[in-house]
Amino acid sequence: MFVPGRATILHADLDAFFASVEQRDHRRLRGRPVVVGVGVVLSASYEARAYGVRTAMGGAQARRLCPHALVVSPRMSAYSEASKAVFEVFEQTSPLVEGLSIDEAFLDVRGLERIAGTPSEIAAKLRSDVADHVGLPITVGVARTKFLAKVASGVAKPDGLLVVPPDGELAFLHPLPVERLWGVGPATAGRLHGRGLKTVGQVAQITETALESMLGRAAGRHLHALAHNRDPRPVHVGRRRRSIGSQHALGRAPRSAAAVDTVVVGLVDRVTRRMRAARRVGRTVVLRLRFGDFSRATRSHTLPQATAHTQTILAAVRWLLATAMPTIERRGLTL
Repeated sequence: MFVPGRATILHADLDAFFASVEQRDHRRLRGRPVVVGVGVVLSASYEARAYGVRTAMGGAQARRLCPHALVVSPRMSAYSEASKAVFEVFEQTSPLVEGLSIDEAFLDVRGLERIAGTPSEIAAKLRSDVADHVGLPITVGVARTKFLAKVASGVAKPDGLLVVPPDGELAFLHPLPVERLWGVGPATAGRLHGRGLKTVGQVAQITETALESMLGRAAGRHLHALAHNRDPRPVHVGRRRRSIGSQHALGRAPRSAAAVDTVVVGLVDRVTRRMRAARRVGRTVVLRLRFGDFSRATRSHTLPQATAHTQTILAAVRWLLATAMPTIERRGLTL
């Protein structure tokens, strides 16, 4: 088990990445609501988010919420180049870098104080370097654990820096809403709210056994640990994933087939973008579903050739979803 005694883990996350690249490259877009993606929102600037526009939302809904938004087509090559430039800054900042996706990473800066300053000074310089060399805003959270560093960056967004000292961890974490815990989507949040649990601190007061009976063994243990900021995972350098995936909690409200398809399009786009950014291809497409009665199912299909092509993988996922549709219609779909 590895848990540093000091707040030396940084979570660096680019703000509204695709939209920020477009605003950087096109002066007319700066300070205005920008939506990247026509059919599905791939990224929304913070000016557009102020109107309720969110990633993976259907384009028509986004335009209804923000009629004056400037909609632009994605430029994947520009985003890939920007990501490479940012990761060069990460690697110049610390030898311990774990990339999570095209636009975020964990860095461990322990042992660098003599040559680079305190973790908060290193984080401030990282933000300055990304702004100066790449021209993009980035938010950094600093904490003793990976979980809390990521929570801190989320709280500090956009374009912010937040350091959580070891002696103030629970004072920072416990007042936050339960949605800040990893793994808590709309469905889990609804179940916690139904028991009167609205904050992380309230979850922390519940025994692990009670959480297990409420949410299931794995989820109960997971949330109990996070509510007490127990996260022993170190920063992994050069970690190469055997699979790349993404998920989206739908909640318990009924969804039309078109609404589910919109979510699927967004998930496939996100996964294939990450594959291309990592220069990875794959053959086996796996669709995991969770139904309204909390049962689960997995469907998979192996393609003739390995690919990272969005439309090819999307077609496979749509076929897998169609095979599961009778079950979805009977039980409902929550994930």
